[in-house]
Amino acid sequence: MAENKRDFYEVLGVEKTASADEIKKAYRKAAMKYHPDRNPGDKEAEAKFKEAGEAYEILSDDDKRARYDQYGHAGVDPNFNPGFGGFGGGFGGGGFGGFGDIGDIFGDLFGGGFGSGARSGGRSGPRRGENVAARLELTFEEAAFGAEKEVTAARIENCAKCSGTGSADGTVETCTRCGGSGQIRTTQNFMGMAMQSTSPCPACGGKGKQIKTPCTTCKGKGKVRRNQKVKVKVPAGVDEGQMVRVHGEGSVGANGGPNGDLLVEILIKRHKIFERDGADVLCELPISFTQAALGATIEIPTLDGKMTYDIPEGTQTGTTFRLRDKGIPYVNNRTRRGDQLVTVVVETPTRLNKEQKELLRRFEESLGDTPKRKKFFDTIKDLFD
Repeated sequence: MAENKRDFYEVLGVEKTASADEIKKAYRKAAMKYHPDRNPGDKEAEAKFKEAGEAYEILSDDDKRARYDQYGHAGVDPNFNPGFGGFGGGFGGGGFGGFGDIGDIFGDLFGGGFGSGARSGGRSGPRRGENVAARLELTFEEAAFGAEKEVTAARIENCAKCSGTGSADGTVETCTRCGGSGQIRTTQNFMGMAMQSTSPCPACGGKGKQIKTPCTTCKGKGKVRRNQKVKVKVPAGVDEGQMVRVHGEGSVGANGGPNGDLLVEILIKRHKIFERDGADVLCELPISFTQAALGATIEIPTLDGKMTYDIPEGTQTGTTFRLRDKGIPYVNNRTRRGDQLVTVVVETPTRLNKEQKELLRRFEESLGDTPKRKKFFDTIKDLFD
């Protein structure tokens, strides 16, 4: 099943932005490595050889690769229908007297859309281009305050050599078999009834047009896959895993349809000091035993730069101070920000010399029992005596 299959790019060991040549080279390398002739009787190598072949079949075809990039393995399943919306529609609004998808069921039986042909012409009508995906890694500060970056995305574009016609000489003729509709209609007998069905024209592949001399660059498809650099405006406050949509920067539409969009997944580099919790910034602040006991004015790093803060005397390790409005701006609302939470960690001195150890012993003796320690040991005495 599709959910058990490995990612096709992972199978070939290439990035999602890999060119057609890179994919071909990766496939050849895998095919040579796992070919049955080189690995006689090795079932694992045979399985990997077939897996590489399946991956190359999809990724070497621009249309299949575009569907795979958007929908994954389901997108290249012959039974996949990205327009299907589940079972929520009931029986309303179909192509067979109001009985929903029954028309599609008969269409599957007879090889085309059943009934009045409400779905006919879909391939020859305007179609929106596929969305494409990319990833963008930001620094902690760029995610907090926004940035304008550039990403490289692989998308389907009109072939520049033939201007998207698919024809080497620019000549595109109307299909003589379907008359340019892209569909053919047939009548079949089913349970004593004459049933009409429509299906894509086999002569033109449902395009309604025929090309006598295909373009050598796009092989008559009119489309090519190309890596393009796109500028992306990242809003302030964006978080890990969120998507930034760039309208119109996806694959080109078909038959005059609009372009798809570019969906950019945000990744954020780990910061050396800060962590993030929603719009709040978390930070650990190491202080000395003396600073904790006597109090001190210290410098604290924030996203806006350093600031001074007065640590009160007697501060315990684990104490958290809140710096208002020093966190991350809320997305699309730069007037509101989260807070910075600073957690104090009191460092116990190490590598003391003899004199320092003696001073600490004398200091300890001068303190006697602290209230918390006295209460703790009194509780132990009550429990176990």
